[in-house]
Amino acid sequence: MKNRFAFQPRYFLFWLLFFGLGRALFLGYEHAAASQLSMSTLAATFGYGLRLDASAAAYISLLPFLLIAVGSLFPKLPLRGLLAAYTGLIGGLLALMTVVDLELYRAWGFRLDDTPLQYLSSPAEMAASAGSAPVGLLLALLVGLCLGGWWLYRGVVGRLPALPAWFGRGRAALASLLYTALLVVPLRGGTQQIPVNQSDVYFSRTPFANHAALNAPWNFMSALVLRAEEKPLAPFMADSTARRLVAGLYPLAVGAPAPADSAVSVLTTTRPNVLFIILESFTAKLVGSVGGEKGVTPNLDSLARTGVLFNNVYAAGDRSQKGLVALLSGYPNQPTTSIIKFPRKTENLPHLCRTLATAGYSSRYYYGGELAFANMKSYLQTAGYEHLTERADFATSEQNSKWGAHDGVLFNRILADLNQQRQPFFVTAFTLSSHEPFDVPMKTRFPGATEVAQFRNSVFYTDYTLGKFLQAAKKQPWYANTLLVLVADHGHTLPGNSTNQSPKKFHIPLLLAGGAIRPESRGRVVSTIGSQTDVAATLLHQLQLPANTYVWSRDLLAPHAVPFAFYTYNDGFGAVSPAGIVTYDNVSRHTWERDGTVPDAQVELAEALEQLSMQDFARR
Repeated sequence: MKNRFAFQPRYFLFWLLFFGLGRALFLGYEHAAASQLSMSTLAATFGYGLRLDASAAAYISLLPFLLIAVGSLFPKLPLRGLLAAYTGLIGGLLALMTVVDLELYRAWGFRLDDTPLQYLSSPAEMAASAGSAPVGLLLALLVGLCLGGWWLYRGVVGRLPALPAWFGRGRAALASLLYTALLVVPLRGGTQQIPVNQSDVYFSRTPFANHAALNAPWNFMSALVLRAEEKPLAPFMADSTARRLVAGLYPLAVGAPAPADSAVSVLTTTRPNVLFIILESFTAKLVGSVGGEKGVTPNLDSLARTGVLFNNVYAAGDRSQKGLVALLSGYPNQPTTSIIKFPRKTENLPHLCRTLATAGYSSRYYYGGELAFANMKSYLQTAGYEHLTERADFATSEQNSKWGAHDGVLFNRILADLNQQRQPFFVTAFTLSSHEPFDVPMKTRFPGATEVAQFRNSVFYTDYTLGKFLQAAKKQPWYANTLLVLVADHGHTLPGNSTNQSPKKFHIPLLLAGGAIRPESRGRVVSTIGSQTDVAATLLHQLQLPANTYVWSRDLLAPHAVPFAFYTYNDGFGAVSPAGIVTYDNVSRHTWERDGTVPDAQVELAEALEQLSMQDFARR
């Protein structure tokens, strides 16, 4: 009786140990890189990797657990044979994937994903790519891993004991189903709000340590799921035509030289501290200084009068994770997916944190919620932030929001830490209180129970806590040498229920402020139409640092900056210029909206931007 009902937990444990064996094999095969890690970091690859291992083990265990439930009701079912066949087949397949991953990582530098499937249509290329692989060694490792797995299975799991005759079959089936239901916890990586993803195992600033913590089979299956989101687009035009059009806006993206167009500095120094604050859902519709409603963001509007305000900037996409990549890497968004879901791709992106580190900046990232959300943590870890502060780093009493710690708590933590932060610093903070469900800890400012009223109140709350933070920050010794960058992660449909593709939904504020702004630049308003992706180059040029790796970013303070913004929404794109707006649907291959003053050249430029940016995404 005890042995029978211990079988399922032992079966799950076997797969955990099997994945641990595979990780040990990976570290041994990549011994040159592994030898550079400390013993504590090596141990951490197993500890952090356990969550993905458990998720993969849960998926694999689902069918056997259900089979045991069915077999408890039907004694003639050849349960032992089915379990043995399934386990042998899956074990052999996973062993093969593990061994293939060893050599692919050595050759390519990333863990197994769906990339090898791209070679199935060209076997000659596949054979050529594998030509230098030590086939004999790999076969020996495959056999060894299979034998090790078989020995492990015999020692940990063994044969399924028969059900005692005196124990009811219905009760036995129910017990097996309860075990199956419990798999939901490891399957989603725990009881936290965000299901497990690669971010949960990215724990180190050393890429190899993060890669070692990944579960290769889980990573492969995740890539297959994500691959469905990478919908290839039929080209709008010849690539040569697209490159010619894009060269006028983003010359570096097509390998053309950037024209000399030096911006006038608005800073008192080239090495200020940079406090980069990303404001959740701060649509321009609620920011009075950029033409929105008055009274919702009084502190931001007041600050705009002492800084450099950009009143014609548009978000590159409509999700937080998309805005993050656009702002910090200057990279355009994708219409049906997001590059942040692909850690292998984001590792190849430039990042402000990494660039500023070369200039001597220390760094830190703050977020009141869970950084595993939408794979943000893997992106930030590879960016090289020296320290990440997230929900788990706040006391339970401070986690006063559904998402984690409200912005008042977040700003208090930042203020307390900045006096100890080595200067110059690059500190990034991402607010969350103005995210749905808009439950903020303050007395209602705007009456009403509607969602719009709640949204206004949440934006007002974030602005209020920002104001309190700035009042205290101005008294600190570091403030006089600090540049504040305040920008939204994306816009919002509210208020006004803007359509999915409407530019009103994407219009956001961008403000440079703080003690490092030159007196003569205070109060300046820049009306050049631009994109979130342009923030990176604009900032770097002010710091007199090279921005040539940010090929999809341009300086909005340059005297001859072309006024143009490109954004994507779900399976479509929009483009804004002084001539007007045009939005396009990729499914029907027709424009949604188009102002009568918009020339064909604007439509063609937007088509060229999507075509080339998606090609760039596919190559990374």
